[in-house]
Amino acid sequence: MKKIIIILCVGLLVFSCKSKKGVVTKKSKNESTQVKKNQKDVVKQPTKVYANNTERYIDVHKATAQQEMSLYGIPASITIAQGILESGSGNGRLSVEANNHFGIKCHGWTGKKIYHDDDEKQECFRKYKDAKYSFRDHSLFLTERKRYSKLFTLKKEDYKGWAKGLKAAGYATDRKYPQKLIGLIERYKLYEFDKEVLGDSYVKFDNPLTTQERTTYTVVKGDTLYSISRTFDISVKELQNINGLRDTSLSIGQVLVVKPSSKIN
Repeated sequence: MKKIIIILCVGLLVFSCKSKKGVVTKKSKNESTQVKKNQKDVVKQPTKVYANNTERYIDVHKATAQQEMSLYGIPASITIAQGILESGSGNGRLSVEANNHFGIKCHGWTGKKIYHDDDEKQECFRKYKDAKYSFRDHSLFLTERKRYSKLFTLKKEDYKGWAKGLKAAGYATDRKYPQKLIGLIERYKLYEFDKEVLGDSYVKFDNPLTTQERTTYTVVKGDTLYSISRTFDISVKELQNINGLRDTSLSIGQVLVVKPSSKIN
């Protein structure tokens, strides 16, 4: 009798162990199946493909440029185009190692620095923790310097006027700088980002310098015929002839008629 009881107990114990083992195995299989399913779902997610580095750069930084436009009034199209040129579409040493996308030099900067050959050897440039701080510094650079103040009298849709105005104010020494900016903006349709920010107030500028908005210019303090001629890419003599001026004297508030030269159109 005792032997029978012992045999029954052993049998129950073995059966119990097999049952537990079977349950555990089944759970593990379900979990494994779910993991595989999740991995499969991840693989199915579409991956963005860019035609070139410039398209990638635009996609990565467009939102930052639009935010800066909303805060500081600088067209997003201009900011992105400048970033592309100055940083080599994000591949230049300053942008890669210092997140400096606009080649802004130290000029009293107290943050981290990087030294790079530019106009002279080993010049000091600002180094940023994140690229977005470079975009913010670019906005401050333009808004806080008097020589760029005329840019902010232009319409935000007028990317051509902004491009030429930056050159006239001395932002770049490259004579073709405006054409390069305009070329990038039109090739990649960067003006669409301006349109998104401005919404219903957006007004298309097919050729801003020939519209009624730009046929006259009001003289402000510090203006000279030479500086105005550079802004509108015409000669001082042409300005004098258009406005019947005998000399180069100007007065604040004086309204001048400006006329673009044929090479701008």
